[in-house]
Amino acid sequence: MEERSILSLRERLRRRELSAEELTRYFLERIERLDPKVKAYITVTPEEALAQAREADRRLSSGEDLPLLGIPVAIKDNICTRGVRTTCASRILENFVPPYDATVVERLKAAGAVILGKTNLDEFAMGSSTENSAFFPTRNPWNLERVPGGSSGGSAAAVSAWLCAGALGSDTGGSIRQPASFCGVVGFKPTYGRVSRYGLVAFASSLDQIGPLSRTVADAALLLQVIGGPDPRDSTSYPEPQPDYLSELERSPEGLRIGIPRECFSEGLSEEVRRVLDGALQAVKDMGCEIKEVSLPHLEYALPAYYIIAPAEASSNLARYDGVKYGLRVSGRDLMDMYKKTRSQGFGPEVKRRIMLGTYALSAGYYEAFYRKASQIRTLIIRDFEEAFSEVDLILMPASPTPAFRLGEKTDDPLQMYLSDIYTIPVNLAGLPGLSLPVGFTEEGLPVGVQIIGPQLADAPVLRLGHTLEKTLGLNLQPPLE
Repeated sequence: MEERSILSLRERLRRRELSAEELTRYFLERIERLDPKVKAYITVTPEEALAQAREADRRLSSGEDLPLLGIPVAIKDNICTRGVRTTCASRILENFVPPYDATVVERLKAAGAVILGKTNLDEFAMGSSTENSAFFPTRNPWNLERVPGGSSGGSAAAVSAWLCAGALGSDTGGSIRQPASFCGVVGFKPTYGRVSRYGLVAFASSLDQIGPLSRTVADAALLLQVIGGPDPRDSTSYPEPQPDYLSELERSPEGLRIGIPRECFSEGLSEEVRRVLDGALQAVKDMGCEIKEVSLPHLEYALPAYYIIAPAEASSNLARYDGVKYGLRVSGRDLMDMYKKTRSQGFGPEVKRRIMLGTYALSAGYYEAFYRKASQIRTLIIRDFEEAFSEVDLILMPASPTPAFRLGEKTDDPLQMYLSDIYTIPVNLAGLPGLSLPVGFTEEGLPVGVQIIGPQLADAPVLRLGHTLEKTLGLNLQPPLE
């Protein structure tokens, strides 16, 4: 694991034991050999990646020292990349090539990263299994008959299968943390506003957040250090400088008060997940942390509130895909017919479902009954977390109620699919930082993740506890893929 971390690769590149071009060719060869099984990537860019790697080697040989110089990474395909198509795994954007880079992509390039390509996702990030992609489902490297989670399933699977050194995902209701749990990798959703959303194709703007997926917590901290910080192009971007996440990792978590929400360990949590989490909880106790039960009384209302707020914002954000400005256009008898045909043929079933849900919730006569009430519940959930954090420093809870489920198992039952995110959604509603960390395995050998949550802007303490727990457990997280 340590040999495959970004930090370890960075040291080898700096010592010239390895060239960036060699490392990039190694990943490209693995993608060619293994990705036909996993299907993590929508687009691979070998020529651009090798050109970036050669430039990185030139800069390394001249003594330049950048945080990610020569490190090959992947980008979720709902994050804009100049000159490389950004599809959102949707037919409506199948051939869309952005004329600009998202802020996070600019920052990766400025830090010297090599971009291998764009990873698969549920269409427009709407889903929990990466089965809603318009192109193909991604498979879990630990068991190819299982889903990798979603919507950042391609990024999580690529990191897990060692098809990149690290990746970016986006998280609207758990889309980084749930696939990280399913694929046995680290996934971090920063505090809302810590990372610029400029260039992220919008799903639900008050919930969306870009974050890293990696093999270690230290790698996640490094990636966050690179992509985070203020951005004048995003009005929701937090204006203050970031802390030094890497240096914060080495501080001891001893004495931290860790809250365990009683509502999260009741019905709905699988026994295997509960067993693994009990072991992680004991490890946290052994590290010198104080464990305390807390309550999040409105947690049960988070899921229905989310599935009003998120589709409402989606129905507004996705109105721009009309066949006029960019993307797919299907000809019709007149303008209205063209709109209908373009959107009918361009969007998949889950996206249509959420657009209709959101439009209904915002329509005259229903706004007060649905959207306004959901927003009030969101406020109650924020207050629940504030009350809990008045008693504890961090909260520990499941990342998902089950391990990775089988492909096709929940596609005919949207409600069961939505329940996959029951423990992650409240964190987005409250805008909090959340880390998913692998802490053990089921009897079938599937990874299980725990979720560590902090108050707003407490990203560093969340990463610190995760880093220490990771070192304490020392798991072997290499899937049996090869």
